[in-house]
Amino acid sequence: MSVISLSQFAEKMGEIMPIMMKEFARCLTTELHKGKVTLPQMMILHFLEIEQEAKMKDLARVMGVTMAGMTGIIDRLVKNKLCARIYDPQDRRIIKIRLTAKGDNLVKNISEGKRQMIIKIFGKISETDRQDYLRILLQIKEILLKENLNLT
Repeated sequence: MSVISLSQFAEKMGEIMPIMMKEFARCLTTELHKGKVTLPQMMILHFLEIEQEAKMKDLARVMGVTMAGMTGIIDRLVKNKLCARIYDPQDRRIIKIRLTAKGDNLVKNISEGKRQMIIKIFGKISETDRQDYLRILLQIKEILLKENLNLT
């Protein structure tokens, strides 16, 4: 591939990223693809799988939405029995959110779907290219996390 300017690179990435995002989302699972779970809801479920539980204000901060917006998202997850609200016995104003068994199962199924999709796609790419791709993505992740921390 010939050398391209940063501007040309940005244009190419602008063309590629929507296709990649659409195809990754399409391949994840039928639950996500059929709209049973939205991408923001899936991000919250994944966060809760890692953290075990989280306060509403922390979820809102992580997702970059208002408390009212987060309440709406959590309401739908609770209604679908994917999450539960846990009230602090010492202070009922503090509400923590946890995955239910159904939510945990959904996250595990989606994670396995992602894993299988990644194996299928990246199995067609050389090990060297996979290592380079992973190295670059890790750099991008670090940049994004640092910039996100500087914005708050």
